[in-house]
Parts: sequence; structure tokens; C-alpha cells
Amino acid sequence: MAHPYLSVVIPAYNEERRLPETLDRIIDYLDTQEYAWEVVVADDGSTDATAEIVRRAAAGSPAVRLLSLPHRGKGWAVKNGMLAAAGDYRLLCDADLSVPIQQVDRMLPPLAPDVDIVVGSREAEGATRHGEPPRRHQMGRFYNRLVRRLTPAGLEDTQCGFKCFKNGPAIGLFEDQTMDGFAFDVEVIYLARKLGLSIKETGVDWYYRDQSKVHPVRDSLAMGLDLLKIWWRHRK
Repeated sequence: MAHPYLSVVIPAYNEERRLPETLDRIIDYLDTQEYAWEVVVADDGSTDATAEIVRRAAAGSPAVRLLSLPHRGKGWAVKNGMLAAAGDYRLLCDADLSVPIQQVDRMLPPLAPDVDIVVGSREAEGATRHGEPPRRHQMGRFYNRLVRRLTPAGLEDTQCGFKCFKNGPAIGLFEDQTMDGFAFDVEVIYLARKLGLSIKETGVDWYYRDQSKVHPVRDSLAMGLDLLKIWWRHRK
């Protein structure tokens, strides 16, 4: 198989309902592209049929790979998926496909800016949100204010699950990542700033999924505590 130009990394935990359609859409789209590609599903210790779904997809497309991990959290799955990927560009893509895979065109040359990391953003110019409850949006903006207060992330939206990393910078960046939970995005951007990597936000179309596994109160508190941990660990 040819060396992949693009790796799509999907963290997954008990995604048997959403993953079949997501994989079908991604494979169907990538099959129309001229570049070589791969899909790496980082299974975070699922207890349902997630792994079997990926194996079936891999049987039909050898560019699909399953990475089986013990359960530790989304950040853990992303870290290991990114380090296991081989592409010149590595796209983080959520299992619910809240950003359509076609949007990857905005993250790659020639449309993307020539930077180390392109961050899909629901706040940048050209972004559109579809179906998001106002309360969910307000919570996101409040969290972003905390991020900007405690870290040098300097972005309007760190939490959108659609980010593209160049191969070289990605390796060192994810090797240094320590957060296993949902706040990993902030730590990755924080570390990228400290390393002097170039980052650009790009507006994307984003669709609210009402089956999101983010618990508004519990996970917001946990992510707030994680922000303090990130600040403490990397303040020097």
C-alpha cells in the first residue's frame, strides 16, 4: 500500500451506533481522492461492537486500521492514534462526524494555510453551526474564556473535533501530551504555542449531534480542573 498522504484518526469509545455510517462516509469520500490515505480508529477499550465494526470495514478496505487500547479517555486515544498514524498530514475526526469529512479540503493544501496545525473552528470566519442549543453554545464560550485566561492557546475555539497536523510537528507534540480526558485539545494547543509551531483557525460547518457523550455539568467541571492541571504542569 502506498505511503498515506492523509491519515484520518478517529478516537472511539462504544461507538457501535454511529461508527458504521461515519466510516462509510469517510471511505466513500476518500476513495474519490487522488492521494493515498488511511483511517486509524483508536478504540479506547470499548465494551460493545466497536472493534468488530472496524474489523469489518478493514476487510473491505485495507486502508482502515484498528488500534486497540485499554480504556483511559479520549485524549489517550487521540495521542496513541496520532502516533500510530503514518500520513504526511494527520486529521483528528470525531466519531460522530459532526464536521463532514468533505471539510478536510479546507485543512489541506492548496486551500489550507501553510502552517503546522490547522484547527477547525466553529467561531472563525466562514464557520456555520447547525442545530446547536443556545445553552450548549453559551457553555462553550464560557469555557473558551477560561482557556484564554489560563493558557496561551489564543484561539476562539479549541474544542472542535476537527484538526489537522503536519507529520513532523505532530510526533513531538503528541509524545509530550499528558492529558487523557477531554481537555487534551487545550494541552496540545498550549504545547504547540510553547514549541513555536504555527497554528491557524479555519471556519468549518459543524452539526450538533444530540447523542454527544459530553455530559454538560460533570465534564465541564472536569475540564475546568484539567485546565488548572495544564497551567500547573506547563507554566514554566
